[in-house]
Amino acid sequence: MKNGARGEELALSLSKGRGASVRRLATSAVLVAVACVFSPLAPHASPLLAQDSGIEVGSPAPDAALETLDGKPVRLSQHIGKAPVVLEFWATWCPNCKQLEPLMAALHEKYGSQVRFVTVAVSINQSPARVKQYVAKYRVPGDVWFDRKGEASGAYDVAATSYVVVIDRAGKVVYTGLGGKQDLEAAIKKAM
Repeated sequence: MKNGARGEELALSLSKGRGASVRRLATSAVLVAVACVFSPLAPHASPLLAQDSGIEVGSPAPDAALETLDGKPVRLSQHIGKAPVVLEFWATWCPNCKQLEPLMAALHEKYGSQVRFVTVAVSINQSPARVKQYVAKYRVPGDVWFDRKGEASGAYDVAATSYVVVIDRAGKVVYTGLGGKQDLEAAIKKAM
């Protein structure tokens, strides 16, 4: 009888342990299913648009502290409210940013005397030295500043690199866009 009771006790403890494992597994499966349904990678999900995140069009453009690639402090307010500004949140490793480069160069060539072009290098997986090398090699136009502390990225609620904000002469956001293909010339004309 003793062995039988011990066996039942063992079976009961195993089933309780198995039950807990099954509950954890079921909970995990539900969480994965929910994540898949709401994931931007889900087949039925629409792509993330800049207007779905980031600073709202019509908002006043916030100031933020950045640094030059030589480590000197600078502020976005040096340009905001004085002239239209094209602000690109960028990284050396970003394929969409690379895709935007010819357009940005052409727009800088056409509007550079009237519009300030500021490239904000995010501090994820890159250093000021690496950015400086890239800028020299590929001749990135305009000011290129480093967002070491993420202050500008936070102020503009930047969801991803290749996020572009166009600010008018009065300091108001007139455009936000995301990705390698954007109609920036229309946005610049609106800012002027």
